[in-house]
Amino acid sequence: MNILSPKMLLIACALFLYAPVVFASSPGGDSADIISDIVDTPATVKANGVVRVGWQRDDVPVMVDGLKLPTPAGLGSWAGFKEMPNGGFMLMGDTVVFEDEITPAMDAAFAHDLEITALHNHFVFDSPSVYFMHIGGHGKNLAKLAEGVKAMWDAIKEVRKQHAKPVDRFPGSVPDITGEYKTEALEGILGAEGSLNGEVLKFTFERSATMHGTEFGAPMGLSTWAAFSGNKEHAVVDGDFAMTADEVQAVMHALREANIHIVALHNHMVGETPPYYFLHYWGKGDPEKLAQGIRSALKAQKSIAKQSE
Repeated sequence: MNILSPKMLLIACALFLYAPVVFASSPGGDSADIISDIVDTPATVKANGVVRVGWQRDDVPVMVDGLKLPTPAGLGSWAGFKEMPNGGFMLMGDTVVFEDEITPAMDAAFAHDLEITALHNHFVFDSPSVYFMHIGGHGKNLAKLAEGVKAMWDAIKEVRKQHAKPVDRFPGSVPDITGEYKTEALEGILGAEGSLNGEVLKFTFERSATMHGTEFGAPMGLSTWAAFSGNKEHAVVDGDFAMTADEVQAVMHALREANIHIVALHNHMVGETPPYYFLHYWGKGDPEKLAQGIRSALKAQKSIAKQSE
C-alpha cells in the first residue's frame, strides 16, 4: 500500500482547500452571486459562462422622433463578465447616460480603473439627448471590476437625485467672444502656432496614417486640434484628439485631470493603418489653464507613442 509522505500529504491538503476558491471566482455559479451582491441587481449566467447584469433606464422619459421610447427598445445599461484563459476576468458593457451624467460616470469609471472604449449616440431627434458609454476592463479581481460598474451606476443615480430632469449645460458662465487672446502665451504653452479665423483661435497637430496604399494627414482629416472661442480671460475650447488605440486611455485621463469634458469617442475612418480613434472635448475657463490641460494630454500621447516605437 502506498503511503503519502508528510510533505505530499500537506501538498494534497493545500490543493483540496484551494480548489473551491478557484471555482467560486469563476464566472457562473457563486461568482454570479458576488457580482449581483456588489452591483445590487440580479445577475444572469449565459450558456457561454458570461455573467451579465443590467439596468433599464426608465427613470427619465425619452422621446425619439415623436415617440415615447419603451425602455426595452434601446435604453438598457449592461455589463458582462467573462473568465480569461489566464485565470483573470474581462469586463465589457454599455451604459446609458444623459448629457449631465457623462462626466460623473466617466470619472467614477476611471477612479475604479475601468476603461472607456466609446462614447456616442444611438439615436437622433431624441429628447433629452441620450448617449452611450461603452466600458471595458480586465484583471484578477472580479469584485473590483464589479465595484467599478456599481460606482458608475451610482454616480448616475446621484446626478438624477440632484436633478430629476437632465440639465442643458455645464456649470460656469458663458464667455463673451471678442476674438482677442493672449496668443503668444497660448502658443508657448501648446508649442505650436495659432491661426485666427474670425473670432476663433485654432491650433492643429498633424497625425499620419496609410489607406489604400496612400499616406495622408491633416488635410484629409487626420489631426488633433483645439479651437478657443472667447477672450483673453475667459474662453471655451473644443476640439478633437486623433489617437492610436494605445493612446486613448492616457489622453482621456489627462483631459479629465484638467477638468476638460470628453463629449465623444469614436472612429472617423475604416481601414486606415494604424487604426485611429477620435475624441471630442469641451472645456471652459481661463484660456491658459485650458491650454495647459490640452498640453498635458498631448504629452501623455507622445509618451505612449515613444513607448511603442
